[in-house]
Amino acid sequence: MKAYEQFYEQVKSSINGRFWTGEFYADRIYKKRDVTFATDGNALAILFGIATAFSPGPNNIMSSYSGFNFGFRKTIPLMLGVIFGWTTLLILMASGLIVIFQKYVFLQDIIKILGSIFLIYLSYKIAFSSVNFSNTSKKPVNFFDTFLFQFINPKGVIIATIVVSTFIDVQNNYLRDSLIVIIIGFFMAVFSISSWCLLGKYLRKFATSKNFIKKFNYTMSFLLIVCVIMFYV
Repeated sequence: MKAYEQFYEQVKSSINGRFWTGEFYADRIYKKRDVTFATDGNALAILFGIATAFSPGPNNIMSSYSGFNFGFRKTIPLMLGVIFGWTTLLILMASGLIVIFQKYVFLQDIIKILGSIFLIYLSYKIAFSSVNFSNTSKKPVNFFDTFLFQFINPKGVIIATIVVSTFIDVQNNYLRDSLIVIIIGFFMAVFSISSWCLLGKYLRKFATSKNFIKKFNYTMSFLLIVCVIMFYV
């Protein structure tokens, strides 16, 4: 069996669920199996990281919203919270936390509920936030909010579970595999979250009226609700 076929089967069986889970992302990687480097384990990890990190999700949507409303510099604390929160989650999973999530599946439901509550609250704040061109009176989401959110973000937790269970061999080369996964995860988070922030900042150029800004914020708010819905689909 080729590497990508083994990967497909491993990821599908690593965790229960559908959209934000292994089967969804395994299908995406499997369709890219003819890429030249897709038979190498590390390359598969990178490809998987690209498919998951750059796809729309709560972190990327928050980053785009903040980049649009506050600019890149003021969004740095938010981005650092995501980057270091996600990296810490990977480290904890690789250190043994994954066993708890695999053994007690009901924890996935608890994380979904907590994550959903946070995102619904954030969606409400975004939708009904005041609109002005200077935004001097408003503050973006801070470091600690996004850092802590990584531990109740259903998409992030499940992806971390898949990555650790699939790409880290606890019997052989555990330290090497763990280091590779953590480094790839860190840089994927840096590139993806900053890219979405820059996208939001770029779109700000087209904000010629308060009505445009409000429509953009409504769209971001709606996409966060879509994320919540997809947790349960």
